[in-house]
Amino acid sequence: MSCCPAEAVPSQQGGGPHRLVTGDCLTVLSGLPADSVDVVVTSPPYNIDLRYRAYRDQREEADYLDWMVAICTELRRVMKPDGSFFLNISGSHSRPWLPFELIVRLRPLFALQNHITWVKSIAIGADSTGHYKPVQGQRFLHHAHEHIFHLTRSGHVKLDRLAIGVPFKDKSNIARRGHAQDLHCRGNTWFIPYRTVNSRAQKFHHPGTFPVELPLWCIRLHGTPAPLVLDPFMGTGTTLLAAQREGGRGLGIDIDPSYVAIAAERLAADASPC
Repeated sequence: MSCCPAEAVPSQQGGGPHRLVTGDCLTVLSGLPADSVDVVVTSPPYNIDLRYRAYRDQREEADYLDWMVAICTELRRVMKPDGSFFLNISGSHSRPWLPFELIVRLRPLFALQNHITWVKSIAIGADSTGHYKPVQGQRFLHHAHEHIFHLTRSGHVKLDRLAIGVPFKDKSNIARRGHAQDLHCRGNTWFIPYRTVNSRAQKFHHPGTFPVELPLWCIRLHGTPAPLVLDPFMGTGTTLLAAQREGGRGLGIDIDPSYVAIAAERLAADASPC
């Protein structure tokens, strides 16, 4: 099965088995075949006035929600019946309700099969690890987590939970509880810290990147071999990088040609032998 028909996109380039598309995601999605995508992993603009190059991240809230519902309607159409949609989104102290307003609006389209908390920084006792978004003033706490909503069409999609499992602390539980191996489900709290960077250039001048482990874990959890993975807000291609490392094919869409070019470069570099 091909990733997508060339006629459906305004501008397209290859990246090995992948397709990288420059264009408006709603327009591109409308041209893709139904029931064709295994996994969607994406982090859309959060509507909190981040500084993208080609997108103004400051819509009226009602307009933003309508726009996202239209996009998610198309995502449901292109997903396979047993597909998974991992939606990474966060609010802000000025718009704390936004992720919850959106997920309620998506209820007629999807089952909320899992709600995962992505922990970016955590303090245990007197120690801390990871990176948080600092917040000034005395009213609010530092922002140290985001949401990953796992949406499916039915709510009954089987997952490969042990693909991202963790070893037992108490090894006696392995035999005592009849486990076949020293792994158990990671649960719905994922600690994935950012790597330390010293400049915006190390994040490819993109304001909304996420670590490659995030889409990697989502793809592994879904459990389909050689999946077709879609990111309608591809940015600099991290989701496609994860798909490539998992032996899958990626379809990425972004409105900014400079980000699409960076994604193509990252995929080529990652695929090249050392």
